[in-house]
Amino acid sequence: MVQLVGSLRKELADSLYTCKVLVVGAGGIGCELLKNLVLTGFKNIEVIDLDTIDVSNLNRQFLFQKKHVGKSKAQVAKESVLQFCPSANITAYHDSIMNPDYNVEFFRKFMLVMNALDNRAARNHVNRMCLAADIPLIESGTAGYLGQVTVIKKGLTECYECQPKPAQKTFPGCTIRNTPSEPIHCIVWAKYLFNQLFGEEDADQEVSPDTADPEAAWNPEEAAARASASEKDGDIKRVSTKAWARSSGYDPIKLFNKFFKDDIMYLLTMDKLWKKRKAPTPLDWKQLEDKAAPEEESPATGLKDQQVLGLWSCCQLFKHSVETLSSDLQEKGDKAELVWDKDDPAAMDFVTSAANLRMHIFSMNMKSRFDVKSMAGNIIPAIATTNAVIAGLIVLEGLKILSGELESCRTIFLNKCPNVRKKLLVPCVLDPPSKNCYVCVSKPEVTVKLNVHKTTVLSLQDRILKERFGMVAPDVQIEDGKGTILISSEEGETEANNNKYLSDFGIRNGSRLQSDDFLQDYTLLINVLHTEELERDVEFEVVGEAPDKAPPPPSNQEETNSITNGNKDSAQPSTSSKAPSDDDDLMIVDSDEEEVAPSSSAAASGATKRKHSDRESGESSTKRPRTDPPAAAGDEDDDIIALD
Repeated sequence: MVQLVGSLRKELADSLYTCKVLVVGAGGIGCELLKNLVLTGFKNIEVIDLDTIDVSNLNRQFLFQKKHVGKSKAQVAKESVLQFCPSANITAYHDSIMNPDYNVEFFRKFMLVMNALDNRAARNHVNRMCLAADIPLIESGTAGYLGQVTVIKKGLTECYECQPKPAQKTFPGCTIRNTPSEPIHCIVWAKYLFNQLFGEEDADQEVSPDTADPEAAWNPEEAAARASASEKDGDIKRVSTKAWARSSGYDPIKLFNKFFKDDIMYLLTMDKLWKKRKAPTPLDWKQLEDKAAPEEESPATGLKDQQVLGLWSCCQLFKHSVETLSSDLQEKGDKAELVWDKDDPAAMDFVTSAANLRMHIFSMNMKSRFDVKSMAGNIIPAIATTNAVIAGLIVLEGLKILSGELESCRTIFLNKCPNVRKKLLVPCVLDPPSKNCYVCVSKPEVTVKLNVHKTTVLSLQDRILKERFGMVAPDVQIEDGKGTILISSEEGETEANNNKYLSDFGIRNGSRLQSDDFLQDYTLLINVLHTEELERDVEFEVVGEAPDKAPPPPSNQEETNSITNGNKDSAQPSTSSKAPSDDDDLMIVDSDEEEVAPSSSAAASGATKRKHSDRESGESSTKRPRTDPPAAAGDEDDDIIALD
């Protein structure tokens, strides 16, 4: 007779008592997951999250209360969960999982890792660390009403990076105010600034530095000295941004120095923010005006909207747009508000200039007006119930792994609408590793097409190795028989190479580069394919990839139905039962998985497979056609803002 402890077999219950698990992320999914883990019987849990609690989190992250605003999510989540189970042994880290301290040996301490993350870079990193440590990983994410859970095990299943993904279209909202790391963060910040100055003010759209961030501890005396400029053109502790702007007469130079100089100087006083990040560089209007080069204003070739403006041109565009918008606001009378519209030239000029100035401050490549307009869009709300369902599924998959039943694990999708079998939960068999994956194969290798005479070493490092291939601290050696070091992760060793072209080092068509990331225990061999025929504004191409194309529908299935369950990149998801054949946002393909669906997945018996947008990034995976095509599901936590 099977001996039970609660609803679990005694052997499994004992395993939960002794095993150690890692939860990465303590946001919407993470809060629900931590609660579920201790109530299920897990006793040894470590949780890590770099974020702090914001008022906007309280409607769905139920381990947090108003009194916790500004505190570490990981630490408060630990304290709240211990009220459910005081005997649990929980360790909380207020830190980034990409910190070098959390190396392969750190990951090997755990029997299981569970992701509840909100950005692709961190997902890629945890994926690689779990592969290096040979530890099972449960990946998850939500996007509105859509959710997904999958299991990743080295050598047995696809890893998170087995299928290529298009450019990321979503972002975590927690970094907008203090530490933007992508252009999209700056674009959203600029939209928030528009509303704070000219539109309807929203406390959740604050643009000033987040002074309650516990991570950003600083010396008070030093802070006062370095932020003294903020007392001149406006107090950083202002109650209303719009009121302050009106009192200054919407002086564009005062606004410029406030948001791009004084606020940035204030951010610099938060010393801990910049220990492992590149610090921002404040801008001063007078200095920029004195240094403005006449040639910068010379007419450029190509379409105007597709030109990337220089720094001083952005300053002038900011000034002109503020003058135009303030005049429009004045014409509407007191208490009037403007509504941001991407088709309004003045509003679009403001967001383009403000976003680009912030990109420059945080050392990002600036974008054209066309690019900024294409990325600006609508916010998709987070759904607490979706997080709860996905967190429950994570635990169910974890129980299978700890029971030694990895073969019964499934990728499970949560749909907004029932599929053709009237199921909301759809289990799919896990796919084996892709032979073309540049991460989990035994000897990762890729071919990159680029122009060696135009590609700089810095572009290779930042755009290709870090941004495209997800490395954190790459070291690059040229396979030229001499072992020439092109890029070193040691600060200062190869900085002199940054602005040189690859051809300056003898790199040509057919050259091979070996890139090592020792933190990730990852080596990638890069074959260089020189070309002078890349499309305009395209720096490089990875040969063999076409991630923006959807797979063709299977031709050998008689009962194939395309069902739109909602697109998180749309302001209003579709609720129709059938989608046009050319709608690639979400593809549902009927399958026979129902017969082998695990009983622990409750209602998840009717199985379909789907390809739809990635949770945080609005990305979709390209997969080969097959009778049961796997899905690259929405893998994003709820703390995101999705953009059209």
